This record gives sequence, structure tokens and C-alpha cells, in this order.
Amino acid sequence: MIKKFVALVFMVALVVTLAPIAADAQSDAPMRRPDGQPDISGIFTFRTLTPYQRPRQFEDQETLSAEAAAAFEASERTRQNRDLFDPESGARSAGYQPRSEGGVLSYNEFWYERGIDLTDDKRTSLVVDPPNGRLPPRVPGVRAPREQSEEAEDERNAARYDSYTSRSMMDRCIMGFNAGPPMSSGAYNNNVMIFQTPDHLVILNEMVHNARVIPIDDVAKPPFKQFSGVSRGHWEGDTMVVETDQFRGGESRGTSPNKHLVERFTRVNADRVVYEYTVTDPTVYTAPFTVMMPFRRTDGPLFEYACHEGNIGMHGILAGARELERQGRKLRP
Repeated sequence: MIKKFVALVFMVALVVTLAPIAADAQSDAPMRRPDGQPDISGIFTFRTLTPYQRPRQFEDQETLSAEAAAAFEASERTRQNRDLFDPESGARSAGYQPRSEGGVLSYNEFWYERGIDLTDDKRTSLVVDPPNGRLPPRVPGVRAPREQSEEAEDERNAARYDSYTSRSMMDRCIMGFNAGPPMSSGAYNNNVMIFQTPDHLVILNEMVHNARVIPIDDVAKPPFKQFSGVSRGHWEGDTMVVETDQFRGGESRGTSPNKHLVERFTRVNADRVVYEYTVTDPTVYTAPFTVMMPFRRTDGPLFEYACHEGNIGMHGILAGARELERQGRKLRP
């Protein structure tokens, strides 16, 4: 009996000792579920300093060297750091207005999680197609907000303060600014949890706790639209492909509710899922565009995003607008 016990202890110790080696040996192989499907589930972060579109300074550079990437990452962390914000002059490149134009800072740097580095391959843009790393040209006559005349911009800004229904989905705590779909790295809460069963995929974003329940394979679609669109998934080899249309809103990156979205999730190892999506919106852009960014495994947990600020602050937003109108001043975004 003692010999059997000693042998058993030795075998257990051997298994425990070899387990990390076996896991390491397979770390670059796609993880699989008991039913044979690739396992893309887990908690991930998609925060990154990689710009969405390629900056003009890197016009002909798809990737950066390690030294150039480190320098760019350091400059971005300084440029976007709100603790270094100058309230008198502002920092327009980071989206901040000076105090003379009503600029205020809602949060200091403690609350931000923009990421600390570029993607693993040190790309200069998340946009991978068109090859220049920039969004394609817009359809003639369709202008981006920043390209509108000053008068048109003033009218658009004023309309945003007409009613709470004129405010964005983010202001109204209905949808998050980075949850999409499609997802896009933002200032904070760049975390997502993916649940997976043989016939459903659930994508739970930390930002405004948006959950998409996506049937897998051929399931009839409802006749109505939804804020996050209507999604259906299917497998193409080891890649989960999710196609979405019937958007009620979701005008991300200047797109319209008429867009067709194709998302691809591919598990490349225990710590990475490659997230790639293609947007086709012929009412806004002259060609489709494709974005690729990594999901990096994180321990979590995800926290409930209790979105109180927009709800409580809505009275202040609209009351402040009425006061500015009374003073004859312009309404800013």
C-alpha cells in the first residue's frame, strides 16, 4: 500500500511538473473546446496607442522599428496626458479646448487606460485596408463634421442641445463610445468578455455593459432594427465570422446605419485573439475599409459600468445651453 501511495504521489508530481511545459509547447496553437470549435472565449483588453488612421508623419511606413515605436509611444503618452494639460492654451491635437472656449477637464490622468504601447507588430495604424492606413474617400457631397462650413457646424452644434433626444447614445448612457460594433480602442474601459457555446456567441463590453447575443449558423433575423444591429455568426475554418446589419444607430467613425459590418475573431495563442473587421457603407464611403487590432488576455474582472453621469448631468447640459442662448453665445460641441 505504501509503495502504491509513493508511486501515485510521484506520478502526480510528474504531471504537475510537466503541465506548464506542455502548455508552453502548445501556447501558439489555437485553443479548442470539447466540441472541437476554436475557443475564442475569455476576458480581453483592446487598448492600444496605435492610431486608428496612419499619421501623416508615417505616410509611407506601415510599421516602425523598435526604437521609433518607443519614441512615438513616449510622445503619445505625454501628448494625451491630462495632468499636463494647459487650461489657458488647451491642447487641440489631443481634443482639448482652451478655457476661453469653455474647455474643462472632466477627469485627470488617473482614470485613463489608453494603452502603453503599439500593437505587437508596431503598426502605424489600426486601419490595414486601404493600404495607406487611412479611411477611404467619402462619397461626393458627404462631408465629415470637421469639413463643414462654420455656419453648418454652428447649426449642428445647436441642434445637439435641443432636447435630451438630440444627445448622443453615449451621453444618454445607451451605448459606449468604444463598444461599437465595431469595437475601437478608446480612452478607458477597453475591456471585453467573450462567452461561447456551440450555438451562441456573447460579446459583453465593459463600456456601458453592452451585451450582444449572437446566434451561430443560419438563424432567421427579426424584421426590426437594433442599436447594435442584428448579428449572425458562422465559422470559417478557425475564425468566427460575425455579420451585422439592420442598425438603428451606431454611426461610428462617420458611418451610417446603412453599413454592413463583418467581424472576424481568430485565436492565435493563449494570450491573443486577433480582431479584424470590415465596414462597407456605400452611402458614406467610396470603398470598404478594414481594421485589425489584437485582443490581449487580461485577468479581469469586468466591472459593471453604472452610467449615471449622463442621466444626472442631462439637466445641467440643457440648462447650460439655454443660459448660453440667453447670453447670445455660441453652443460648442
